Amino acid sequence: MDTVLAMTDPGRRSAFETVNLSLDAGVARIELNRPDSMNAWNRQLGLDLLAAVRSVADDDEARAVLLTGAGRSFSSGADLKDMSGRDEVTPGGRPDVRRVLTERYHPIITGIRHMPKPVVAAVNGPAVGIGLSLALAADLIVAKESAYFLLAFVNIGLVPDGGSSLFVPTRVGMARATEMAMLGERVPARTALEWGLINRVFADEDFDEGVAALMERLASGPTRSYAGTKRQLNNWLYARMEEQLELEADIQSEMVKTADFTEGVRAFIEKREPRFSGE
Repeated sequence: MDTVLAMTDPGRRSAFETVNLSLDAGVARIELNRPDSMNAWNRQLGLDLLAAVRSVADDDEARAVLLTGAGRSFSSGADLKDMSGRDEVTPGGRPDVRRVLTERYHPIITGIRHMPKPVVAAVNGPAVGIGLSLALAADLIVAKESAYFLLAFVNIGLVPDGGSSLFVPTRVGMARATEMAMLGERVPARTALEWGLINRVFADEDFDEGVAALMERLASGPTRSYAGTKRQLNNWLYARMEEQLELEADIQSEMVKTADFTEGVRAFIEKREPRFSGE
């Protein structure tokens, strides 16, 4: 039996290799736990996060869910330096992004959206790439004033994935979504709030208290009402979510075959500006 599903006591906790999961007073807390890499996603984190999301979705004692990151980052996106997923490559030796997206990342995103309970992303630091996609899948997003949001895919020759090509324009509109996707620039928390990308910003010193108060309110609120509201909004805004996720996977599979992607990753690892050729 999964170690998380086996927990039975109030205030229970379980630790995967890269994710911490706890449940207390109706609040399930899912914490990405690779602080040394700023909670970058590797194969194990994807597996652990998927298991945690599925666990809290099936747990009737979890009435509200909190997503956050350990250390100084929410998530810095995909771990381009980690090689633990070398088995997930195409016959041509390229990353098999379709497999990773469809088998691991998409179930995380859709699991959060379809979960019949409110999910809050508490962004305690940078939310980048797939880390931003994870935050955007939540129902409510709150952030530290020092946090920022970055749709970074373009900076290594890729396109938005993890649902961000759907969630960003839904929240901020076409003009700002295009700016975020094509320019790949940081959006500070206060700007993100003004744009409508997120819901609330707390001063850094007030962040933990503000998050705790919000989670207490949700966990003691009308759970079925929240679930019904979520179904309504999903139907109106995200009825074609699975189709869009498939499109993201298709286009991303094209992008990883390009010379620009190879150059983007190499430049990132070498900590220099990429020299894109358009090929």
